[in-house]
Parts: sequence; structure tokens; C-alpha cells
Amino acid sequence: MDSIQKIGIFTSGGDAPGMNACLRAATRKALAEGREVVGIRRGYQGMIEGDFVSMTSSSVSNIIQKGGTILKSARSEAFRTVEGRARAAENLQKAGIHGLIAIGGDGTLAGAAKFYEEHHVPLVGCPGTIDNDLFGTDETIGFDTALNTAIENIDKIRDTADAHDRLFLVEVMGRDAGFIALNSGIGGGAEMVLIPETLSDIKKIKSHIHSLMSEQHRSSIVVVAEGDELGGAAEIAAELREDDKFKDIDLRVCILGHTQRGGSPSARDRVLASRLGVAAVQALLDGHANVMVGVIDNQIRLTPSRNVYSRKKSINYELLGLTTLLN
Repeated sequence: MDSIQKIGIFTSGGDAPGMNACLRAATRKALAEGREVVGIRRGYQGMIEGDFVSMTSSSVSNIIQKGGTILKSARSEAFRTVEGRARAAENLQKAGIHGLIAIGGDGTLAGAAKFYEEHHVPLVGCPGTIDNDLFGTDETIGFDTALNTAIENIDKIRDTADAHDRLFLVEVMGRDAGFIALNSGIGGGAEMVLIPETLSDIKKIKSHIHSLMSEQHRSSIVVVAEGDELGGAAEIAAELREDDKFKDIDLRVCILGHTQRGGSPSARDRVLASRLGVAAVQALLDGHANVMVGVIDNQIRLTPSRNVYSRKKSINYELLGLTTLLN
């Protein structure tokens, strides 16, 4: 669209490895199309405060390999209000910004949809979240890196678990989705995986773990998504320790936490982020608004933002079956 001469780009919500790669690609695509680019620092909060910076090709040099986000990120309570969104729209108008590229997760896209509904600022989203829980794309920016970080740590924990015949409960991120837990559990050879998408039966969990540890004399690793309905790894460990059958079992808890968010993005994430950044700018210039770009069956696809945050992405239940077969 010729009317979009200046594009604002921002990262929002939880950071994910590959956000910088996406920012780089989107910036250089927009510049190649003869558009001006403005970086919005600290996401929606920066939009409300008018924290804008002009972006050039050199602004995004030497960032493809960096984790985090050079534009910073924030969770903005003010943007949840009508007044906050109005202030953001006013600042965009003053800066002459005609369209937006948002890199973030479901909260970012939900905010974008509300913003478009009220102020009609054209916006295209890029799926940036380690949780891989966004409908409309096979994989999200940051998921592959976070998954490999989790597996690397599980491998190290496995060494010490085996040396001491210990039981480790390893907690990975996944408040509402078990993609990291499921895939890292299979890739790390875990004896059990607990995720929010399935009901966890504590009696069956106790029986299976006790069989592995006591009867088969094996060290064991249980991968727990933080959002499992039984609670995180610490809560489940407390439940096990109350059972007399576990009094002689050496049980430890390891919470991987924010290590999964950091680090240099994998090659897979860099390529995915680059494709999505370029596609987002092209979608905006083609007249699309209030959509998210994703990759489905290795093809770029556009999904309305309302479908992204209102529909739950399903896990691969074939993989879930493997966790039982291969333990």
C-alpha cells in the first residue's frame, strides 16, 4: 500500500531467541521497499510513552545471533485500558507511523486486535514465543532454541542422576501448553512427561516411578511442564515425599526457568524468524491488517489475529504416545 510509508516495529511480551533476527529481516525488507522504519522500544508501553527510534540497515547489523531483543520488551498494564490505547494511537499519528509489525505471543496479538478494532492502525504480527502455542503456525520464533536448551540441560542432569541412582523432576516452561515438555522429554529420554493438556493421575505416577526406581533399579527423569494441573516440579516432589514408598529414594528437583528464554538462537529459529519478518512487511504492504504471518507445511500463511489468540493449538498426540512407549 502506497499509504504506508513509515512502519513501526516492536517486540512485546516474553522475549524469545530469534526476535532480533525477525526485527532485522523486517527492517531490511521495509527499507528495500523504500519505507521508513521506526523501532518502538519496550513494546506497547513504549508506544504509550512515545519511545521511538529511527531504524536504518546498520541499526540491525550484527544482531541475528543475539538472544533477547535490542528493542527491549515489557508487559504494559496501561495498554489494557482504553485511555492507554488512545495515547498510543495519538503518538503513532504524531510520529507519522502508518502501519505496525508486532513480534510476540498471544497477549501481544490480542492487544493488537483490540488496538485495530478501536483505532484501525494496520498491524501484522509475527509469532515470537518459546511456548510454540500459537494457532496459525507450525512453529513459533524461539521454540527450537528453547527446546534445545532444555534438552542440553536434561542431558547434563541425566549424567548426575545416573551416577547416584537419583530421581529428578525437571521443570520446563509451559504455563498453558506442553510443547517444550513433550518434545524435550522425548529428545532427552525422560521416563515420564507431565503436561497441561492431559490429566495427571498421581497414583499412576507414583506407581510407575517407584517401579523404575526400586524394582528396575534405574535412575529416572520426569519432565514437568510448569502448568501441569498437579503443580510444578516442587509441588509434585512434595507429594511424592509424603509417601512412605519414596522415603529411600533420592529425589531432586531442577527448575530450568528462564535459561530457556536466553541464548543465541538456533539456525532453525534464525531462518524461521527471517522468513516471517520479510513476510510480515510484505503482508502489510499488500493491504493486510490484523493478521499474523506463520509457516504451515513450510508455506507462509496468514491467520486473522482473533483466530490466533482465541483458538488453542493442539499438541501432537502421536508424540504423547511415544513418551509411554519409549520410557
